[in-house]
Amino acid sequence: QVQLVESGGGLVQPGTSLRLSCAASGSIFRINTMGWYRQAPGKERELVAAISSGGTTNYGDSVKGRFTISRDNAKNTVYLQMNSLKPEDTAVYYCNVQYLREYYWGRGTQVTVSS
Repeated sequence: QVQLVESGGGLVQPGTSLRLSCAASGSIFRINTMGWYRQAPGKERELVAAISSGGTTNYGDSVKGRFTISRDNAKNTVYLQMNSLKPEDTAVYYCNVQYLREYYWGRGTQVTVSS
């Protein structure tokens, strides 16, 4: 059983930065893949970034070069550093983890990029 809690979302101006955090709790030994997805109203959920237990990363094309994903295995926490934010980055951002061949989702945190 894994519980995910996201934090760090909010309202920011274009061109600024924001860092999201997702902490996993429960009876956990080792988490496999951790990642971030986002979903805007009327749009399907899309991959933002993912990171394996070994540190291999994968990014969606729209955020490549601007966002950086990282993890702290000792804390079972994944981070998303978002730089050069654009209005089109506005969405609910969801944390996702793979553990024991099952996938778990957080409730999401709102990121709004607007002047």
